[in-house]
Amino acid sequence: MTAASLDSSTSNLVSVTVSGSGPAVHVSAVGEVDSTSAPVLRERLEALLDGDVRDLTVDLGQVTFLDSAGLCVLAAAHRRATRQDVTMRVLASSRAVIRPLQITGLWELLGAQQVDGTAAGSAGRHGAA
Repeated sequence: MTAASLDSSTSNLVSVTVSGSGPAVHVSAVGEVDSTSAPVLRERLEALLDGDVRDLTVDLGQVTFLDSAGLCVLAAAHRRATRQDVTMRVLASSRAVIRPLQITGLWELLGAQQVDGTAAGSAGRHGAA
């Protein structure tokens, strides 16, 4: 068994990859998170929160679209993480993700962080909000 595991879930619109093991886990989503693909992200986050995770990073650096369904998934995961004393971080780099989080007030609630697109794993073509 290696120190970091790599597990992936995919729909036609989004791919969700989990790396890390034990208490520290990094979840990366790539693509669009909308009403048809948000369940993929929700299922992955719920499964992790069912386990022994204590430090959860949700990397949305390569997400190109985020709608209300994706926002609901993030809010629900945050509520659950807070109840379980799990530290949850949300990373974002594109306006398509940052603006919906800001407009809804989730940016502050989630303690989201704007990162360089290359740091979050994207090609760095996206500008700031």
